[in-house]
Amino acid sequence: MVVKKDGQREPFDRDKILKSLRIACNKRPVATDTLEETAAALERELAERGEKELASQVIGERVMARLKELDGIAYVRFASVYKSFRDIDEFKTEMDELLSSRDDKR
Repeated sequence: MVVKKDGQREPFDRDKILKSLRIACNKRPVATDTLEETAAALERELAERGEKELASQVIGERVMARLKELDGIAYVRFASVYKSFRDIDEFKTEMDELLSSRDDKR
């Protein structure tokens, strides 16, 4: 079960994750097969936690982590909606962190 921010509970839905990945990766060079594999890997990862209930925040954070590896633009798209940036400064801070983490990998 997924526990939403407002406390409501609903069954885990892999298709919601896949839909979010597709939206974030729209018109990006990420193959459909890659999105399917990512959704399946996320589902396995979350199931392996062995928890009966999982906060939606945990799922969102894991989706962001996967998108960060797949495509920076898709990550920022997802993060901008998920984190509900209030202004351009919050968006810039996220971009700076993304660029910094990318530079650290080089």
